[in-house]
Parts: sequence; C-alpha cells; structure tokens
Amino acid sequence: MTATRWIWLVIGIIYATFFSWYTSFEGPLSQQEIDHYLQNFDATPQERTNLRKFMEDDDGDDFVMINIVEMNDTPLQIDGVEPGETTEEVLAKYMEYMFPAMLTRASHPVFQGEAVSHQAMDIMNAEGMETWTGAAGVRYRSRRDLLDIATNPVFSGRHEFKVAALAKTIAFPVAPFNYLGDPRFVLALLLGLIGCALGWWQARAASLSR
Repeated sequence: MTATRWIWLVIGIIYATFFSWYTSFEGPLSQQEIDHYLQNFDATPQERTNLRKFMEDDDGDDFVMINIVEMNDTPLQIDGVEPGETTEEVLAKYMEYMFPAMLTRASHPVFQGEAVSHQAMDIMNAEGMETWTGAAGVRYRSRRDLLDIATNPVFSGRHEFKVAALAKTIAFPVAPFNYLGDPRFVLALLLGLIGCALGWWQARAASLSR
C-alpha cells in the first residue's frame, strides 16, 4: 500500500471512530426504557405527563436543550453551600457532575453567554419572565443520554446546588438541530485538509528524491 493510501486510511479510521461515538445509533426509546425512566423520576403528575410525551416522541437523534436563567444575587444557604460562596461557585458544584457526565456521552455546550440586557426585549403572556441573567444551549447525543444523566443517583444531590444558585430558569429541547459548527462537519474539513497537505508533502518528497 502506498504512503498516500496509508494516510487516508488512518484519517478514515480516526473520523469513523469519532463519528460512531458522537452519533447515536440506538434509535428511539423503547416502551420498556420509557417505563424504566419514569420509575426513576420523582416528579409531579404534570411533569410525568410532559416527560412521557418527550420520550414517546423520541426520534433517536441529537437535540439541543435551550436554558434561560436568572441567577440569585446570593445563593440559598443549603447543605454544601459555604458562607460567602457566590452563585457562580455554587453552580460550579452542580457542573462538577454535569460536565463529566455529558462529555462521556458526547454531549456538550454549543453556546453560552451573559444577557446583554437583563430586561427582556420582547415578552408576551409571560408574567414574571421579564428579567434574565444569561442563556446557554447544550447539545445531547440523544434523549436516552439526557435521561441516563438525570436518573443517576449522583444527580439528585448535585441538582440542589442548581436550585440554590438560580432564581428561575426555563429549559426546553429543540430538534432537529443542524449547524455549521457541528464537530462532525468541522472534523471532516480539518482531516480532509490534513490529508491533502500530507498527500501533497509526500508526493513532493517523492518527486524530489528521483
């Protein structure tokens, strides 16, 4: 096999490995899985109804959870919150669980930012929703991955830190989600560029050695 073919073979293996990890191939949630997750959620009847609908409508694909938040000026004083800690420090305790749990499941933030204006610029039929601190979008590989994270017993203890840090929040899923910053697309472009550059360098080196 020529050097050029070896280059593209290695690049192909790298991309296929990443693509297979980053993409969910398990399909929609089964009824057995839905029943299992519902048994592990402590929720109100309305929350359980919404959750069941969310799971039954599963298409097996990735989605983005849009989170709009307003931070407390000072965190609620619950167990685990030290005197003098800021809301950012308390929320970081929550993320100590969330970040590793998300990243191991190919889930991650796609954007995050503070509000340019803490007063909503356009609001309709949403009393009490006038002020916000910031927003973020988190990509999940699948609804199954989100549910695995949320039903982990470790999550229940960490979630209290989120409650202590936030005055209010709205979170809603958006799908399908296609964007030019998709790592699968970016990696394909990057590896293609590397492959072309290495192929050119190898061909030039071979021509000079003749």
